[in-house]
Amino acid sequence: MRKIVVIYESKYGSTRCYAQWIAEELMCSLFERKDFNPKDFTKYDVIIYGGGLYAGGVSGIKFITQNWKLLKNKQVVLYTCGLADPEDTDNISTIRKSLSKILSPEILEQIRLFHLRGGIDYSRLSFTHKAMMSMLRRMLLKKDPDSLSEEVKQLLETYGKCINFTNRESIWPLTQYVLSLSDTCFN
Repeated sequence: MRKIVVIYESKYGSTRCYAQWIAEELMCSLFERKDFNPKDFTKYDVIIYGGGLYAGGVSGIKFITQNWKLLKNKQVVLYTCGLADPEDTDNISTIRKSLSKILSPEILEQIRLFHLRGGIDYSRLSFTHKAMMSMLRRMLLKKDPDSLSEEVKQLLETYGKCINFTNRESIWPLTQYVLSLSDTCFN
């Protein structure tokens, strides 16, 4: 029987929410990254890591790169969580391009990637994240409104508010992938 663990790093809660849903669906262990000892990777066959997207990077991604020697013979699933709509192929391309700057070709070839949509509550953002969102808004407002995507228009309309795109059903492709892994992968 496969032993599965979900590990996550979440700053504002969306990534944690998905991690909890995934762990519930797969009936497996769940850890916040700071509470997981990499030596414990030996206990698991499938490692699912979730991190939030911030300014093109994935929160806590070094956890994967720094521990790759312990992970390279495991089934590793990475999910990202951010405001970007994963149904938009340009968004996925941008996320994967960013990941290719951080993850080696070996890691990218071996892991399975999933992208989930989170949310934002401006009242809970750190000073740095508020400043970044303010700069993004100012930059977008300078553009021709007709050239903006619907997603960007929605971001501008909801600026300063709380929006939540988390959806339990969106974990289905990830959980089905993990469930489809054959026990023979681990012998």
